[in-house]
Amino acid sequence: MDILKTIILGIVEGVTEFLPVSSTGHLILAGDVLAFTGEKAKVFEIFIQLGAILSVVWLYRARLASIIRGIGTSKANSFLIKIFLAFLPSALVGLLAHSYIKHQLFNPITVAIALVGGGIAIISIEKAIKKPQVLDIDAISYRLALGVGLFQVLSLFPGVSRAGATIMGGIILRLERRVAAEFSFFLAIPTMFAASSFDLLKGVKYLETTDLPIFALGFATAFVSAILVIKVFLGYIARNNFLPFGYYRIVFGIVAILYYLSL
Repeated sequence: MDILKTIILGIVEGVTEFLPVSSTGHLILAGDVLAFTGEKAKVFEIFIQLGAILSVVWLYRARLASIIRGIGTSKANSFLIKIFLAFLPSALVGLLAHSYIKHQLFNPITVAIALVGGGIAIISIEKAIKKPQVLDIDAISYRLALGVGLFQVLSLFPGVSRAGATIMGGIILRLERRVAAEFSFFLAIPTMFAASSFDLLKGVKYLETTDLPIFALGFATAFVSAILVIKVFLGYIARNNFLPFGYYRIVFGIVAILYYLSL
């Protein structure tokens, strides 16, 4: 049963991490339904996020290697500064509000409400969208990078979605859909690595050696499923909008609210 739960949660993480639907929200709700809760379960959910991060590193390994080799050149330095500027707001706010967020906001009802609110926001943004002005990721300015970072702060509220906040924020700032998505993916690397590492350091005391196989399985499942989803997602947004994600969030959020109110 633990193996089945591990695979399910790994798939949930991999499928939802880079879509604008909130992986954290889905993991909280899925964990609650599967009765996979407690401190060790929280650490597991954090750990498998690293698998999802690794999927981005793997898919964009050529670009990342090029950036690393080019450190010291204006192009590589500029890109790294933009990622840092986008990373900074959520890092600062998250560090200051971490305890409050973890203890007060991580529950199924607040997550479900955020899912609905985020869905309404996505639909509203799609209805008011303007023609994009930034058609290449290297054309993102420092100001726009910081703007995406400010939108990412919204994702500190469980259920909002880091991918949703940064991608839709990028679209508001007139980034082309694919550009907004790819910048969101690159921004996920330092953001998720920092957040996951911080939480893992605090939660490692709950782990035992016997937990390693289960954690490894969840990590691998999240990694593989995230790779598949990112490839499909990039192909999808080249031809379609985000309205289906908005409607899905609303329906899923309402069903979740009704379910927990009936308990």
